Amino acid sequence: MDFPQPLVRGTFVRRYKRFFADVVLDDGTEITAHCPNPGAMLGLNTPGLPAWLSKSDDPKRKLAHTLELVEADGGLVGINTLHPNRIVAEALAADAIPELTGYASHRREVRYGENSRVDFLLEHPDRAPCWLEVKNCHLRRTGTLAEFPDCVAARSLKHLRELTAMVEAGQRAVMLFVIQRTDCDAFQACHDLDPAYAKGLTAAAAAGVEVLAHACAITPQGVTLAQKVPWQAAQP
Repeated sequence: MDFPQPLVRGTFVRRYKRFFADVVLDDGTEITAHCPNPGAMLGLNTPGLPAWLSKSDDPKRKLAHTLELVEADGGLVGINTLHPNRIVAEALAADAIPELTGYASHRREVRYGENSRVDFLLEHPDRAPCWLEVKNCHLRRTGTLAEFPDCVAARSLKHLRELTAMVEAGQRAVMLFVIQRTDCDAFQACHDLDPAYAKGLTAAAAAGVEVLAHACAITPQGVTLAQKVPWQAAQP
């Protein structure tokens, strides 16, 4: 996934009301940017962090800039939670996820469950459909372990239950975590921040939902899905 225009660099000042971030650009301009991340952004909203932003020329937008990346722990971290679906769509089209190859079509935002839309429905005339949910992951607190979520994620837990229902109906379901970091080589659900989700992921996997996690290659030019990393069930 390439950014459509070169990103501009600045320094993170503060985040507030969840979706707003004040940034001082390298040329000294102080701007308020859209922060497309509903989570807590633990460790990624510290004043003084270098930040990278995209800029839109759309006159209808209230905020021209969007916060895309921050530099933390020596590397770039993607904070835009709207990007993982696009990253995965490109990876599916390129057959870059071995576990998810061989499907004739990849449909997005298909209704299922209780008033939900699955991120992708993979289909082939000779195979059972595969229901694929995608989550953005950018939390790292210890060593090289990526964790999700970084706050209570009730909606994400609902998705696990809906994926489990698909498996119980004889179909395939996959939960894919896109780790928008370059410094993680393992993944785990975050039990202390959301014990219900951690337990739910373990239960879903036991019921047959496949759990995948992939790191990303990240530069100011774009983000692409990279190597698969192992996941382990969270321990209370």
